Amino acid sequence: MASWKGRWRRRTVVSVALAAVLGITGTGRAVPPPPPNPSDSEIDSSRQAAESGAAQAGVLANQLAEAEARLTALQDDVEVKLEDANKALVDLQAAQDAVSEAERDAQTAARVADSAGAAVEAARQNLDRFVAASFQQGSTLGSISAYVGADSPRDLLARAQLLTAVSQSQFNVLQDLQRAQTDKGNADAAARAALQAVQQRQADVTQAKAGADAALAAAVQAQQSQATRAGQLEADKAAAEQRLYDAQSRLSGLQGQRQRYRDWLAQKQRDDDERARQAALAAPSASGNGPSVRKPPPREQRPSAPAGATVGTVIARALSQVGVPYAWGGGNAYGPTLGIRDGGVADSFGDYRKIGFDCSGLLIYAFAGVRPLPHYSGYQYALGRKVPLSQMRPGDLLAWSTAGRIHHIALYIGNGQMVEAQQSGTLVKVSSVRYGGILPFASRLIG
Repeated sequence: MASWKGRWRRRTVVSVALAAVLGITGTGRAVPPPPPNPSDSEIDSSRQAAESGAAQAGVLANQLAEAEARLTALQDDVEVKLEDANKALVDLQAAQDAVSEAERDAQTAARVADSAGAAVEAARQNLDRFVAASFQQGSTLGSISAYVGADSPRDLLARAQLLTAVSQSQFNVLQDLQRAQTDKGNADAAARAALQAVQQRQADVTQAKAGADAALAAAVQAQQSQATRAGQLEADKAAAEQRLYDAQSRLSGLQGQRQRYRDWLAQKQRDDDERARQAALAAPSASGNGPSVRKPPPREQRPSAPAGATVGTVIARALSQVGVPYAWGGGNAYGPTLGIRDGGVADSFGDYRKIGFDCSGLLIYAFAGVRPLPHYSGYQYALGRKVPLSQMRPGDLLAWSTAGRIHHIALYIGNGQMVEAQQSGTLVKVSSVRYGGILPFASRLIG
């Protein structure tokens, strides 16, 4: 009998406990259905796609930078070739002017030489007529008729002297004309030689001009071809960045689903624990001496306030400054401040007269309620834990570098966007993440 009563009491306890549990379940808060739980392979595949997309975007960004540098060099080459073509054009015009002048000089020299030749010929004909009308005796020319007509010996002598003087004058004139003809002939030959020289110079310059024009055309074609390649790379880079954004969005969505599933599991476990605790409190003790005094199962230590709340504050503080001017050296934990001089670009934009933020100053203000930051982007980036860009999340820092030196930093706010104070002449703004020159890891200061 005692054995039967013991079994009956145990059944009663179990029945009451089950009834209590069923009663709580029937009247308590209904447990929602579980949210989707993506598999590890789906998350890993999405993560690999995001990392591959980041790598591809980085490669294309480097190729685009190289293409743009090459384009700049080719543009410089075009300008050099253009100046060479201009020089060749000036040289060609000068050569053409020199040829025209040499042609005029040669024509003038030829006319003078022809005139001198005509004068010599006329003098020779006069001399021939004189010789034909006289005869030569020794070294003296004389005319028989002139001697025969003399009235006296004295008159005869005078006529002989006159004939000698005339003949000598004829010879002198002929000799002078022959020398003039020789000089003019030499001048004519020199003019023709000069003409040939400048004509050769013109031919050389014309050839040089053709070469310069061909070099210019080739340089322009190379520059245009490179511009086309740079444009294609720019389009490819934009497409790769879009694919990266899509991959990161998918990864973020899957990770969000996984986190919501974990939250659901945790909540379900808490609900199960609470129902079990209520059932245990409602059931009578096995000895029949009233309700059992059982301690609830131990709970885990409640975590501190979630990091998201702090991240939200940081992002909200940064977004509150959108529209504030960029000022190099500006910004502190209390807000925008007057910029400082840099002796260069910032001064040319008058940053030292503006009240605003630079890139690191904006982050000092955003994180003021969390932790103090130095006013240097490189030091700020170094403070955080490094995570791949494919795993970046709101509140992370993104940095850009050139030749290993960080020159810009921004705050990632999610959905492929960031808030930044980019450069002189701009305002604090929200931008799409730029992957050209970006460091491959985000810096996480929170979480």
